[in-house]
Amino acid sequence: MIQIAILGCGTVGGGVYKLIKKNSDDIKMRTSKQIKVKKVLERDTQKALDAGVTKEELCQNIDEILNDNEIEIVVEVMGGLTFAYECIIKAIEAGKNIVTANKDLIAVKGEEIFKLAKEKHVDVRYEASVGGGIPVIGAMQNVLCANTYSDIIAILNGTTNYILTKMTEQGISYKDALKQAADLGYAESDPSADVEGTDAARKIAILGSIAFNSRCTLNDVYCEGITQIVEKDIMLANKLGYQIKLLAMAKEHDEKIILSVRPAFVKNSHPLASVNDVFNAVFLKCDAADNIMLYGRGAGEMPTASSVVGDIMAICTSILNKTTGNYGLNCYKEKEILNIRELNSSFCLRLRVADKPNVLAGIASELGTRGVSIKSVIQSPVPDIDMASLTIITHETKEQFLQEAISILKEKEYVEKANIFMCLA
Repeated sequence: MIQIAILGCGTVGGGVYKLIKKNSDDIKMRTSKQIKVKKVLERDTQKALDAGVTKEELCQNIDEILNDNEIEIVVEVMGGLTFAYECIIKAIEAGKNIVTANKDLIAVKGEEIFKLAKEKHVDVRYEASVGGGIPVIGAMQNVLCANTYSDIIAILNGTTNYILTKMTEQGISYKDALKQAADLGYAESDPSADVEGTDAARKIAILGSIAFNSRCTLNDVYCEGITQIVEKDIMLANKLGYQIKLLAMAKEHDEKIILSVRPAFVKNSHPLASVNDVFNAVFLKCDAADNIMLYGRGAGEMPTASSVVGDIMAICTSILNKTTGNYGLNCYKEKEILNIRELNSSFCLRLRVADKPNVLAGIASELGTRGVSIKSVIQSPVPDIDMASLTIITHETKEQFLQEAISILKEKEYVEKANIFMCLA
């Protein structure tokens, strides 16, 4: 028998507890040992009892877990940073293996945690920290570990994907779509981490670290959210054959990395364009396996519990085989992080301009001077005023060149407004 402790009995913690109980016979057959939940740390007694936790299993003092030599695995699913970090560090120092679903912890404190785990020769597993029930970390570290990766392009936040889906399907505003998400429990009371892109940024930092064997942090990720997306943006994308998605991207070339989270135009023919509602997906470009997309529920009680319990079972195997010491990340390289302006991509440039002769020629000249080649142009009048809406799709170019051209164009008297979207074909 292998005994574990669960820290936190909220949505995920309760799901982990229930899944272990529900599938206990199959888990025992697959690991050769029964997994027993000995302790559940939860300050809200009623919440734990509602999940089925017994009074004997319930505890409210972390020391009760740390001092119990029979507990070999500590499962952290309470979230947050400070207390969760303290608990995990103390558990590792006590020689206990760790499973966590805490993306904030791995993105911010992962380096310290993995260093200590290596010293103490314990496992640290964190599959559920990215993508909920999607086994992307396990796939990258195991089945696909012989590959090198050039690109990770992902939809990693269900809240924002739901909002953009409803804006597209129903033609509603960002504000109304956010309210729908909140009413259904998909958006927090304070949704800023989701809608401003921070949640996805933490996740892509983790995936970038795994893919490129070089430590990537939240501060390395260029981040834009979806709060400025309006109905006209959605309509334009659809007219051009695209969907707007909040893409988390990690790209590597010549030992240099670019990390970003930003709204982008995704061509309808791309697999990511069909990822809707609260679903997540990770599109991997590999040198041997070619292109692979993993798709599924990125959050929720049971999808996340599935990944957590999978990690618990993997550690059980390590314990039985006396091979613990799988400490999560092996960042043996130090690659340069590039500014987002170094990104090469196709872009959609939207301008509101004076509706008069030679304006398009002037814009084309400014772009051409900086090596930005135009692929297509759509011009339409703005009703009731002497202005036109100009949409330009570029060939692949460095973002720096396009931004330089936009800075010049914004100073022109005939340009009222300009913004850009990255395009993914």
